[in-house]
Amino acid sequence: MDLESRIFQNSNKKESWRSVLTLAYQSLGVVYGEISTSPLFVYRNTFSEDIGHTDTNEEIFGVLSLVFWTLTLVTLVKYVFIVLRADDNGEGGTFALYSLLCRHARLRSFHNCQLEDEELSEYRSSRCFGADVPERSLNCRVKNTLEKHKFLQGVLLVLALIGTCMVVGVGVLKPAISVFSAVSGLELSVSKEHHRYVEVPAACLILIGLFALQRYGTHRVGFIFAPIVLTWLLCIAAIGIYNIYYWNPHVYKALSPYYVFQFIKKTKTAGWMSLGGILLCITGSEAMFADLGHFSPLSIKIAFTAVVYPCLTLAYMGQAAYFSRHHDIKHEYEFGFYVSVPGKLRWPVVVIAILAAVVGSQSIITGTFSIIKQCSALNCFPRVKVVHTSSKIHGQVYIPEINWLLMLMCLAVTIGFGDIRRLGNASGLAVISVMLVTTCLMSLVIILCWKQNVLLALAFVVFFGTIEAVFFSASIMKFFEGAWVPIVMSVVFLSVMYSWHYGTVKKYELDVQNKVSVNWLLSLGPSLGFVRVGGIGLVHTELVSGIPAIFSHFVTNLPAFHQVLVFLCIKHVPIPHVRPQERFLVGRVGPRNFRIYRCIVRYGYRDIHKDDDEFEKDLVCSIAEFIRTGNSSNEGEKDDHHDVMAVVGTCSSSTHHIIMSDENGTLEHKGQKKKVRFIVPEKQKMESDAMEELKDLMEAREAGVAYIIGHSYMRAKPGSSTLKKLLVNFGYELLRKNSRAPSYVHSVPHASALEVSMMYYV
Repeated sequence: MDLESRIFQNSNKKESWRSVLTLAYQSLGVVYGEISTSPLFVYRNTFSEDIGHTDTNEEIFGVLSLVFWTLTLVTLVKYVFIVLRADDNGEGGTFALYSLLCRHARLRSFHNCQLEDEELSEYRSSRCFGADVPERSLNCRVKNTLEKHKFLQGVLLVLALIGTCMVVGVGVLKPAISVFSAVSGLELSVSKEHHRYVEVPAACLILIGLFALQRYGTHRVGFIFAPIVLTWLLCIAAIGIYNIYYWNPHVYKALSPYYVFQFIKKTKTAGWMSLGGILLCITGSEAMFADLGHFSPLSIKIAFTAVVYPCLTLAYMGQAAYFSRHHDIKHEYEFGFYVSVPGKLRWPVVVIAILAAVVGSQSIITGTFSIIKQCSALNCFPRVKVVHTSSKIHGQVYIPEINWLLMLMCLAVTIGFGDIRRLGNASGLAVISVMLVTTCLMSLVIILCWKQNVLLALAFVVFFGTIEAVFFSASIMKFFEGAWVPIVMSVVFLSVMYSWHYGTVKKYELDVQNKVSVNWLLSLGPSLGFVRVGGIGLVHTELVSGIPAIFSHFVTNLPAFHQVLVFLCIKHVPIPHVRPQERFLVGRVGPRNFRIYRCIVRYGYRDIHKDDDEFEKDLVCSIAEFIRTGNSSNEGEKDDHHDVMAVVGTCSSSTHHIIMSDENGTLEHKGQKKKVRFIVPEKQKMESDAMEELKDLMEAREAGVAYIIGHSYMRAKPGSSTLKKLLVNFGYELLRKNSRAPSYVHSVPHASALEVSMMYYV
């Protein structure tokens, strides 16, 4: 909770130039490690096609011009100047755009959303660059169309999932090509017949070490990341300046778009096919947006425009200047980066390149962990174990299962392909697919969130979409030369994600259909007809209203429950962070003398959920604060659709919050097991009924807490379609059995847990 409070304190502070420049420096090691290593393989992959290298230098100048304008238009103009402004309360990435659209267009992709969620501080606080538009405008028509048609909402969800799957593909392929390209400098020191037998094992050993170190977190060695990337950028820039000055000072003329048209005119089909290698110069552009939560947009912009962009431009110009004076290059691997490095500097540059490749791969892997965590929080990926590797830096997570899966796939493609060309083909398709998804989602953000003219959104998607579609068409033509790998991986991951999301939504719908009406509880009368035992009973449920069927199933077979009963719902909302003071929603179920409450705990998709004693303490204190403030009426939840709920923060979020303490307080009760006290803020008076209710809560807390955990199993009904049987019986159920149980299950003492199971037929 202290970490979360620090997040909002830092977000509210106005950044000084010193802090902005410090963040810009730190972003070099986290954000730009991936794109900074692109000069290692761009020219090599581009000239692996049937492109000649004539004395006129039209080919090399055309490639340089294409690289320069691709880097300028896509990375600088699209991402730096436009996409970085579409942050979701400081967070970026594919799911950030999707969550923005879900909130502004009321897309019901998150099954247990409530109207109270829209009152959260950050729910509507995303930036809007346009005034309110009339209801009959084209913007509103687009919004209404999305809200009315579930098919379009499904298409939008699948589009976001495809982008996520391709990000995972980049997390597999980019470390392989970066490390493999870095160690390719050995080919100039080893004979052509033997260098492959050295490169592959060396790359695999580095990759194994890289993935093995993930469990320790990046914060332990993060302080050296920025110096490594900065050293690498200055190194390639210096080599580029040397090559320009020594070999061809007039290479700057190739930056003119004239050479792009000359290149296309001369090379035709071969030039079009070579675009798959050219697009590798923008790999890592998506990281600027995805890692936005760790830095400010201004710091990322400064780092790119002042350091990364000029250094990369000089590096590409230097390589082109060298190749323009060396027309005797006959073999594809001689178009590599290390050929243009002066002989005396080659070995030091190899070492720096390997370190930079490791740093760049590190950022990709941690980014993959973050997006998997987001998907899991939003019920689009099976539950996995998430380890927070830093108590000070928010968002640094480690997922063991995903880490070892990524390592196995990374080693498989490295050993299976064994050359940069096919690795580049696979990586290029994954990268450009993510960019296409971002372009499509951004066009909707411009219309629905920024409320700009539809023609502006259309111009955005046509201009950048056309550029990326051309690159995509060149990449997909290399399907049998390595591009099939990200497609296969995406199909597998998309099947897993969609099956889990489909099963989760269906399960919730069945929970809603089978829930017990509150009127059933009220009909039992004040005694409820059951035996009330001491203690607090926490019934975990995903329902935000009504009584779960699991509870009625439980009391039917065992007609007794606890002195204080709490229906606990832990859910994630489509915003990155929920403020601690808005964490809990508390309400009554039935009259006050029933001592039954509903508590909804809300987390953002980037929040840390800790299931420990502090959480239990905050939960009890939130109910006590709800009782003290008298926010509820005597009859809570009069029906299933109008719940009487009050927003209550955590103990640390307010100085006026009631807290539990072992010291002398206003109210106290001594029990045999332990002593519980509530400290009520001074000058606060309570009614006698509230005092009595607080005493009952203290008694129950001293008697202990029991956790009633429900498990629902699903099977497709007889006669269901084959697709439905595959999704439910084999897809969702297989994933459920092999996925990690909800986080709160692991923290529950076995002696205090009661599990209730039910079978649903879909």
